[in-house]
Amino acid sequence: MNKLGKYLSYKESGVEWLGEIPSEWEILPSKRFHINLKELNTRRNCSNVLSLTLRGVVNNNLDSPEGLVPKDYATYQIFEKNDLVFKLIDLENISTSRVGLVHEKGIMSSAYIRIQLEKDSLPKYAYYYYFNLYLNQVYNNLGSGVRSTLGPTDLLNIEYTKPSYSEQIKIASFLDTKTKQLDIAIKQKEQLIELLKERRQILINDAVIKGIDDSVAMKDTNFKWLGKIPKHWELKTLKYTLKERIERTDTGNESLFMMSQIYGLVVRSDYHNKSVVAQSSIGNKKVYKNDLVFNKLKAHLGVFSKSNIDEVGIVSPDYAVYYSLGDIADLKYLEYLFKSPIYISHFISKATGIVEGFIRLYTDDLFSLKVPIPPKREQEKILNYIEKHNEKIDKAITLQQQQITKLKEYKITLIDSVVTGKVKVL
Repeated sequence: MNKLGKYLSYKESGVEWLGEIPSEWEILPSKRFHINLKELNTRRNCSNVLSLTLRGVVNNNLDSPEGLVPKDYATYQIFEKNDLVFKLIDLENISTSRVGLVHEKGIMSSAYIRIQLEKDSLPKYAYYYYFNLYLNQVYNNLGSGVRSTLGPTDLLNIEYTKPSYSEQIKIASFLDTKTKQLDIAIKQKEQLIELLKERRQILINDAVIKGIDDSVAMKDTNFKWLGKIPKHWELKTLKYTLKERIERTDTGNESLFMMSQIYGLVVRSDYHNKSVVAQSSIGNKKVYKNDLVFNKLKAHLGVFSKSNIDEVGIVSPDYAVYYSLGDIADLKYLEYLFKSPIYISHFISKATGIVEGFIRLYTDDLFSLKVPIPPKREQEKILNYIEKHNEKIDKAITLQQQQITKLKEYKITLIDSVVTGKVKVL
């Protein structure tokens, strides 16, 4: 923003969240410039259904609608092009859409607020102004009532700054260009993160199924879903590699673990607000270092490998706990193998039932699987290889995430600074 200028003089707006504004700008309650209208689609004259989303106002698909669907669209209200639409209910939720600019005539929920602008108010500038209030959570702080709601009267009593029409055009045009550039940059970094994650998965998948030495001879496993593995590796049925641990706790005092789809096996206290736990842990299954833990109802798994936790932990009785019979020194190797797309797909094919996204995979089904097993020293090399590349990829992802955060913060700051006149578009 150092290439932007300043206005010649400023005046106090009298509004805490606005501060000083350019001296020549008008500042009055919104009702002096805008009006609230409500025209219901009683005769069903309009069938173009629109929706207010985080992407703005979009055309809804009647065959596959986004959001809640009314029994009768006659209860919806009509919006005209260049109207502003507001959803100012349940304001405690700060992550939902609040304001949009209507791009064409259509109908939307009667719970929304329709604002029509006067002739010398540029719709896009007005949108940025009210969108800035959303970004700065002004609506949330003004909301009242059991549902934390703002009505049309409340909205139109909010102070509105109004530059000259030519200044509004400059501001809207500038923000259109800059926010588009920022959105493109953010999207590119998000795509890069996805590519890095895909690269990680390909790297892990290749390492645990094909090995890390491209020069070794390969052999066919005779399983189409698995393909070829290094010739010197064994292909064993899992029941000869793992055994189920059925030991239970008498006290429930051990560290309690839970399963995370993203992070694998984690200490529950680290995710205190994300899970409900039984009042007593007595009777939970014991888990020891290097045990493989499987959530049978979701086919999520992880290895007990935290060095800062006691040697013995406990998990839900609904989990399955397995230990190595000796072929695999570190069961982290199996965790990587089973999280590969090849094995996830095979888990689904072997599952006894898939209900509401839960993949029920029980011990007998799991133990019937074939797994490729390298020599122990090679297993160690593969794990070291994966961990080394994981560290590099994690750093690259973290860097991109930090840059995305900075870009989003800059976008918010830019919009706020321009629509409130803190800086002048040259």
